[in-house]
Amino acid sequence: MSTQKTEFLKTYGTTENLSILWGDMDAFGHINNTVYFRYFEVVRMKYFEQTGVNTHHIATQVGPILANTQCQFRAPLTYPDQITIGTRIKDIAGIKEGEKRFTMEYAVFSEQQDCVAAKGEGTIVYYDYKLGKSCPIPAAILDTFNSI
Repeated sequence: MSTQKTEFLKTYGTTENLSILWGDMDAFGHINNTVYFRYFEVVRMKYFEQTGVNTHHIATQVGPILANTQCQFRAPLTYPDQITIGTRIKDIAGIKEGEKRFTMEYAVFSEQQDCVAAKGEGTIVYYDYKLGKSCPIPAAILDTFNSI
């Protein structure tokens, strides 16, 4: 394993491996920009599964909602390639009880190029779906965030 890949895995605690699909390329011969947001979604949902966010949301109707997201493209991805998508919560130590939002960082590592091909962020707001408004992140969820 390369030094770059080892460092990537140390940085991002939750990862998912995927194969690039031929159909995700666009007319310019590289992965279409919209696909990166699906990659981010895949690893975000994996993180939410690992931390009990999805289970808590089903039980209480209190859960995350994506407020905004962005991506910085660093190297074009093409078929065939294997990628590893990683995520973590940015500044997890700064999230205190009563907070309503947090930022997730994402990265996409290309095996073929041995580099990070894209980085991104998403602001996640905790939301009470019954009341239709934002709410504090539940303490139990904060605890699981700190355990990963």
